[in-house]
Amino acid sequence: MRFRRATFALAIPVAIVAAAVLATAASSRSTAGPIGSGKQTKTNSVCGLGTGKKATGSPIRLGAIATKQPGTDFTDIPNMAAAYFKCVNANGGINGHPIKYFIETEQTDPAQIAALARKLVSNDKVVGLVGNTSILDCSINHKFYEQKHLYVIASGIAPECYGKGDTNISSVNMGPRYSSDGAVQYVIRAGVNKIAFDQSNVPGTGYIAAGPSAIANAAKVPIQHFTDTVPIQDANSVALKLVQAAGPNGGVVLNFTPDQALLILQAAQKQGLTTKVKAWGCSTPCNSDFVAAALGTPWDGIFGVNAELNLPSAKGPDSTLYRTLAKSATLAFGLGSFSQMGFTEARIATAALLNMKAPYTLARVNQAFAAVRNFKTDILCSPWYFGKVPVHIANNVDRTVTPDHGKMVVKEPCFKISAADPDIAAARAVEKKNPQLTSGKAYPLQGGK
Repeated sequence: MRFRRATFALAIPVAIVAAAVLATAASSRSTAGPIGSGKQTKTNSVCGLGTGKKATGSPIRLGAIATKQPGTDFTDIPNMAAAYFKCVNANGGINGHPIKYFIETEQTDPAQIAALARKLVSNDKVVGLVGNTSILDCSINHKFYEQKHLYVIASGIAPECYGKGDTNISSVNMGPRYSSDGAVQYVIRAGVNKIAFDQSNVPGTGYIAAGPSAIANAAKVPIQHFTDTVPIQDANSVALKLVQAAGPNGGVVLNFTPDQALLILQAAQKQGLTTKVKAWGCSTPCNSDFVAAALGTPWDGIFGVNAELNLPSAKGPDSTLYRTLAKSATLAFGLGSFSQMGFTEARIATAALLNMKAPYTLARVNQAFAAVRNFKTDILCSPWYFGKVPVHIANNVDRTVTPDHGKMVVKEPCFKISAADPDIAAARAVEKKNPQLTSGKAYPLQGGK
């Protein structure tokens, strides 16, 4: 009986302590606020103002155009931007105004792409374009954007996205040409004596190929170019063709969306071709845990991906917030460069809006977008900028990543894309002439510029 009384006596305070712990945990959850709320610090990123209060004012309308067709799907970019804007709206919006975001998809039809830009501006009354990621948008619509004084925060593909014939578009990525430059640099550093470069047969292949050619020629390494129609129908033949063209001391570089590159890589593995060349490289789309997990360990350390953005698993504050928000986003390829682009573009646009005052008209919003400079984030190797300058390749420093047991890890830290590509040389000249674009006081994230 004594033992039982003692046991019962101890059980009472234990139960009380347990109840107190549960109450404290519940209280902590209730006071933590929604995702993205809290104080913006060097180690903690929040959505916009981070107030935890829903924005209820009149909406600020933004839009985006993205390619979505068999073999080419860029919708992870605006879809991730939408997730960030939703978080901003739950945290005070833009000084009380929520962002209403319109996403349009296209199928590389010039008439359709031109009509969508006009629909967004004229019918949907958007005051800014954020997250545009289209094979032809920059080429088709850049004159319209200039006419309307729209300064587009984009994910670039075509040459006009980077200042060739246009100064109204600035991209957070370096696009297929300059990312392919970086992938070619990687295989050259690996000591290859020949390069087989393959890309999807979509508009702009000549412009893209010119960059890798300039890099290879400067290094005196022969390069052979290929294109393949997507969706790829016979990945085995494509893989074999590239390995044979590169030779045992050569390198293969791919420029495809994640799903199409994966088909070629898996076909190479299936045929035992993985180690039949000295190095494999890929442009940014392959920087995805989707790709790393699907490839498995045979590619660990031997497949180098030019990553225009950080690892999806990086520990920085923006990367941490990105992963949290990605859980609620509609993503075809999961964590990876595409969705990182959308997050970064939305974060830049939000900061620009918070650094201006109402009214949020098209003219005033786009002046705010154009004024962004020295924008720092742990997702990029160097500061991003817009600015009214003739060349916009703000992202021209990046890293190489490689698969490691289903995740991407850093293989080479941040390095400069080679100025052997004349476009990169032009961008560096602009930055040298305008040092305020990448130096000085960092662009404020929550207003107060």
